[in-house]
Amino acid sequence: MTAPEVAVTAAPSPSVPSTLGQDALDRAARGERLDAAELESLYHLPLPEVAAVAHGLRLERRDPDVVTFLIDRNINYTNICNVGCNFCAFYRTKRQADAYTLDYAQLSHKIRELEAVGGTRILLQGGVNPELGLDYYLGMLRHVKAHHPTIRIDAFSPEEVLFMEKAFGLSLDELLDRLIEAGLDGLPGAGGEILEDDVRRKAAPARIRSEDWFRIIDAAQRRGLYTIATMVIGFGETYAQRVSHLLKIRAQQDKAQREYGGNGFFGFALWTLQTENTRLAGKAPGATAHEYLQQLAVARIALDNLHNLQASWPAQGFKVGQAALYYGANDLGSTMLEENVVSAASGNGRHQATVRELVRIAVDAGFTPAIRNSRFEIIEWPDVETILHRAPSNPEAGRGVGASA
Repeated sequence: MTAPEVAVTAAPSPSVPSTLGQDALDRAARGERLDAAELESLYHLPLPEVAAVAHGLRLERRDPDVVTFLIDRNINYTNICNVGCNFCAFYRTKRQADAYTLDYAQLSHKIRELEAVGGTRILLQGGVNPELGLDYYLGMLRHVKAHHPTIRIDAFSPEEVLFMEKAFGLSLDELLDRLIEAGLDGLPGAGGEILEDDVRRKAAPARIRSEDWFRIIDAAQRRGLYTIATMVIGFGETYAQRVSHLLKIRAQQDKAQREYGGNGFFGFALWTLQTENTRLAGKAPGATAHEYLQQLAVARIALDNLHNLQASWPAQGFKVGQAALYYGANDLGSTMLEENVVSAASGNGRHQATVRELVRIAVDAGFTPAIRNSRFEIIEWPDVETILHRAPSNPEAGRGVGASA
């Protein structure tokens, strides 16, 4: 399967009629689908105007009063990887002192910590480790299902699946069927970044190409597996390339809804490139909070068939994450009891949140928080009054995101 074909236009020039953007925004507000040129024009409008339309669409497409989040843990079973992406500070070669591969007992220890706080899903990913055989992957899935039956397993990015497909001599269909039989529930959308190969070749020459990314995602959706769409901005990509990425996601979602009983992408996650501890430091521009919010708003407008958009507090911080709830996002992602990849690149420790912090973000923004599962189904309504109760010894402790009781 090839990446969905979309029409991509060059960035608008000063000669483009100034009415194009406003006309496109008016059409978007009426719920009409925009093409590439119209979506590009939105980047040249005042952000508050674009945000207002994006937020209006969010209120129409999701429960207007509710903001959801998930209690889960990102577990990296190995940090040994031979892909060597320039934007990754997490990977190690097998000869480095801090290289590791988890055994199943170590994996269970991490999952028990998640179960203790009410978690329901693990996001299980690793580097492309050529030392691992198929038995390790199948055994890992079977171990989790046998010892932690209430935990969903969303595991292995398309990059990892591509490695397995080549290394183990299996067709993609055979490989996925064996992983599903062992306990796989879904594939995370990692490795998407910008699904334009010109950008991918510069940022990570050995990285999975967009055609293979979509081929693997399509096969997973065809089998009923959970998938999520992702996007990372800040590589120096153009507006046209950002729009092309969104339209390829939209085209795949159209196909999944048409051919796979609606089993497409369950959500969309956007974040900004983190370069502080990577080989791209000083070479890639990254993206500002303004650009992040702008891109989120454009994504809400473009992805008219994908209704759950996450706010990226790990990359942007709690305050920008909270603001994102008015730029198209309806979800706060997850508490992420553990996260290693983005935090390693960013150089900050903002890699997890408490239930209290995410509840506070939602409530202070004027929404009702709800705990969901990985398929965006609400499973619990937290007791907001109890969670946000101020400690008697410090009546101001309940104020502000991140305040502790």
